[in-house]
Amino acid sequence: MPNYYDELEIEDFAWDPVARVFHYPCPCGDRFEISKGQLRDGEEIAICPSCSLIVRVIYDYLDWEDYVTTDDEDDGGSVDTPLSNTSPDPAYPVVVGSAEVESQSKTASSAVSSQKEECTSLSDRLAGLQVESGKEDDPVQEHKREDSSDVLH
Repeated sequence: MPNYYDELEIEDFAWDPVARVFHYPCPCGDRFEISKGQLRDGEEIAICPSCSLIVRVIYDYLDWEDYVTTDDEDDGGSVDTPLSNTSPDPAYPVVVGSAEVESQSKTASSAVSSQKEECTSLSDRLAGLQVESGKEDDPVQEHKREDSSDVLH
């Protein structure tokens, strides 16, 4: 039975999409690593490649047994795919040309214009309340007049 440096839950590990491994910092400065394929195969040891310390990874085997891998993973590369059909992970968007950048730009632009409309609406409401209360000469009104010249078209 190996001597473990520590026991860590898989939730404590971070996923590296480039190396396609879960990793956790090692005291030597490198990191402990374990792949999805290793988890699927029932392995529970993550090894630091620099100092050879090992940690026991605590996880539910049933969460990983449904992953199938290609021969590439057995040769060092890893391609894990779930058995069921699932949509792509929104955390890793698929980039097709500059469509994603354009989409983000349009989304940000519409969010800014939406916020400006909301601010204008709130300023109008506040101005109306100030008129009703008799406080027409207010810094908010002056600020509103200054901002109206700065509005982007």
